[in-house]
Amino acid sequence: MMLYDAVVIGAGPAGITAALYLVRSGVSVARVENAAPGGQILSTAEIENYPGFPKSIKGWELADLFDAHLASYPVERVRGQVLSMEQTEGRTFLLHLAEDKTLEAKSVVACTGAHHRKLGAPGEDAFSGKGVSYCAVCDGNFYRGRDVAVVGGGNSALEEALYLSRIVNKVYLIHRRDAFRGAMIYQNKVREAENIELVTGSVVDEIRGGTAGVDSVAVRRLDSGETRVLPVEGVFIYVGMEPVSGYLPEGVNRDAAGFVLTDAEMCTNIPGIFAAGDIRAKRCRQVSSAVGDGATAATAASSYLEQWNA
Repeated sequence: MMLYDAVVIGAGPAGITAALYLVRSGVSVARVENAAPGGQILSTAEIENYPGFPKSIKGWELADLFDAHLASYPVERVRGQVLSMEQTEGRTFLLHLAEDKTLEAKSVVACTGAHHRKLGAPGEDAFSGKGVSYCAVCDGNFYRGRDVAVVGGGNSALEEALYLSRIVNKVYLIHRRDAFRGAMIYQNKVREAENIELVTGSVVDEIRGGTAGVDSVAVRRLDSGETRVLPVEGVFIYVGMEPVSGYLPEGVNRDAAGFVLTDAEMCTNIPGIFAAGDIRAKRCRQVSSAVGDGATAATAASSYLEQWNA
């Protein structure tokens, strides 16, 4: 079994950047990914705030550019999912993948990001894939010309509501608070869109439907208790994220939601384990911050490896 200087887990913006910086520093690198490179940007229609692209860029296009930048470097690309990892008495880390595959590394950079949190409403699981979705870019075209609902009040919910408004008949934007959390530029665009109806101060009580899929959503105002049934065929849910961090050793410090705690250099409390991108406990989860995290983590890992090899 080959001993790598560093294994980067994940091939989103943070992981690709970390692998790029590490391999350019002259160390041996393996990158593990169980899906297409790009991470969450693959499910983002337009990225308008990444520096260098003033006219915006499609998520998949940026993902392709990131991956192409790394393509010419000698990074070992491993397809699979890390299920668990442990530290040996020799201070190396053993990463256990599916199908009994194991990698060994002197350092690990965790860049597996986060996934969408479920709403928890009755009907959500029953109609998952049959009207309930967590990715408008992936599934929006199935509802072209129809009525849909978007649940959430952050940037993701507002961005996806705007995306859907260009292809569906009507969007009901449901948010439990009266004010949105998303950036003001998106709030303004949402309010200006003629086919987006704001359903604020309300929660989803139930997602309803039949054998053909979703046909309506029952919502309830929090102040009055008044209920309303919205006739929709699709429900797109954006109510927060959960970290993909379960494979890390139990000793790695996390916050109450499971996001990994690091210092400013992306170091965890366990020497040799670094974390970058959306898996970290932080306020800003954007492509630009993920790239910065990846570069910082790689630099810290390089310094760690210099001490290892000294």
